[in-house]
Amino acid sequence: MIVVAGEALIDLVVTAEGERAVPGGSPANVAVTLARLDESVRLLARIGTDEYGLQLTEYLSANRVDLGWAARAEEPTSVAVATLDAVGQASYEFRLAGSADWQWTPRELPELAGSPAIALHTGSLALALAPGAQVLEGLLASEHRRDGLTVSIDLNLRPSIVTDRAAEQERVRRQVRLAHLVKASDEDLAWLHPDRTLADVMTEWRAAGVSCAVVTRGGDGAVLLAPDGSLHEQPAVRTTVVDTVGAGDSFTGGLLAALADLDALGDRPAERLAAVSAQQWAEVLRQAATVAALTCGRRGADPPRRAEVEALLTPAS
Repeated sequence: MIVVAGEALIDLVVTAEGERAVPGGSPANVAVTLARLDESVRLLARIGTDEYGLQLTEYLSANRVDLGWAARAEEPTSVAVATLDAVGQASYEFRLAGSADWQWTPRELPELAGSPAIALHTGSLALALAPGAQVLEGLLASEHRRDGLTVSIDLNLRPSIVTDRAAEQERVRRQVRLAHLVKASDEDLAWLHPDRTLADVMTEWRAAGVSCAVVTRGGDGAVLLAPDGSLHEQPAVRTTVVDTVGAGDSFTGGLLAALADLDALGDRPAERLAAVSAQQWAEVLRQAATVAALTCGRRGADPPRRAEVEALLTPAS
């Protein structure tokens, strides 16, 4: 079982045709991707009891995301207004004041030791907004010390919300030390470290103890720094882009699912990731890129099922 912790919110998608309310939030999108790829996944989220919260609960349950550890929150559901440009690229404005996702308390967190969890994934605003971010960071720290599962973080920065670059640099520097697997986008790193190369930042993370670092580069594909220091590049899988909503999250879900299938997630996480071969890393990246491409080929954060991914990955006979 993979545990995903963080926000489940409503994306209010605005296009020339109008607006529509759809379930979203980076961690929730990752959880749905994993479930559609037939991985066992449990979402650790605070979900409101308002109309939007009920919509989220119905959607996540319908997609076989286990909500057994979700906290029922009295606060309203967070809303992200996603505006799509002419080529389907999304920009976001968030309505977060006093909303449910960021109010974690330690008593709401489960005990992962003794559970079937093989990985804990989180990131985005869940690790950036107080007071909940400090609570989740404490969970990461305790699980990293325990060495009983793989800790995964996706930066997914939101500079429109957390605008202090120096503070974000310090936060990220502190939090990546608590992870075995770190994923970011080139846009994340261009904002966070505008004067540094992707390779330089990834190498710094590896020196800090991160086993595997992955950076997605939109239409230029992705690059992965493996535990042995080798770099692996994956070109973008060609597709007709409808929009990019949820593309990075589906890449993350595809990455984690591929590693789970290799038994590369679990206790002694650094050893497991170090055992992945160069050929296997190439296959992991290809699967993640394929999942992202399929998501970009349709409207909204609508990740593919395993059969759709396998159909593209399997050579025609």
